[in-house]
Amino acid sequence: MLITSDKPSKPRPFDGEGKLDRDMFAQICKAMGHPARLRIIEHLKQTEGCICGQIVEILPLAQSTVSQHLKILKDAGLVRGEVEGPRTCYCLDRARLAKFKQIAAEL
Repeated sequence: MLITSDKPSKPRPFDGEGKLDRDMFAQICKAMGHPARLRIIEHLKQTEGCICGQIVEILPLAQSTVSQHLKILKDAGLVRGEVEGPRTCYCLDRARLAKFKQIAAEL
């Protein structure tokens, strides 16, 4: 038996852009599925940007491992990296994080 209502339904978090929002949300969830990556995000939230070496100092991980975690966060769109000479400066994409938080709150 199908139950219907005369009330308009509340928009669901994946209406509108639909697949794009679902894909973005799932990719970010996967990227944040590691404690080291969560620590990197926490660190970048407190700064305007930093060099990979500074991130290595706060984590008990090798530089190559930190770089791999940063790559995963970049692929998910949470972190941006800008080359500054021989270094790369990383910063949090706050707009992307805000969109993720909005979708999570709507679930």
